[in-house]
Amino acid sequence: MMKEIIDYIQTIEHGFKHIIEAGDTILKDHTQNHFELAVGFLDDESYQVRMLSTYMLGQLSIKDLRAMKVLETRIPEDPNWRVQEMLAKAFDHYCNVLGYENSLPKIQNWLSSPNPNIKRAVIEGLRIWTSRPYFKEHPKAAIDLISNYRSDDSEYLRKSVGNALHDIGKKYPDKISEELSTWDLENKKTLFTYKLAKSKESKQ
Repeated sequence: MMKEIIDYIQTIEHGFKHIIEAGDTILKDHTQNHFELAVGFLDDESYQVRMLSTYMLGQLSIKDLRAMKVLETRIPEDPNWRVQEMLAKAFDHYCNVLGYENSLPKIQNWLSSPNPNIKRAVIEGLRIWTSRPYFKEHPKAAIDLISNYRSDDSEYLRKSVGNALHDIGKKYPDKISEELSTWDLENKKTLFTYKLAKSKESKQ
């Protein structure tokens, strides 16, 4: 069965649904050591299989600290952007199951990482932030957490920051305008993020 699953997901280049379905099928098979299987998948040359590993580790991370450790250390080093997208989904799953307010320490811990892929997993994974419990009631908390990375060296991360603020601006344009008014636009990195957030916010 395992070979058929792997062969199948390798035939599909885009999307997440087939990866999630494959992961759920494997996780239902309790004859397997799911953690060891997921870690083994990380060595596969196929990004689809590494996506599968990331999904499985995200599911396992709720109860297995080893899975969370791998998500924090090995996955952010993967060069494929699709694997990084799955990391974002895995982190959001973790926060959703534990509760977003309960997950604040882990959110802040990941956001303090020197690795931009880890920070991006948080900012991208929780989009739309103000649709998530806790942040729905505390939009300013979401804005503050995201805005801290407006001048990050990573353009990949800053793009995520700008887009996340744009999302929030659809529902809370005044709060986004207030935040953006405090930014130093002489900083080119900040200006890059500002344009993403402002241009879309101004369409409201």
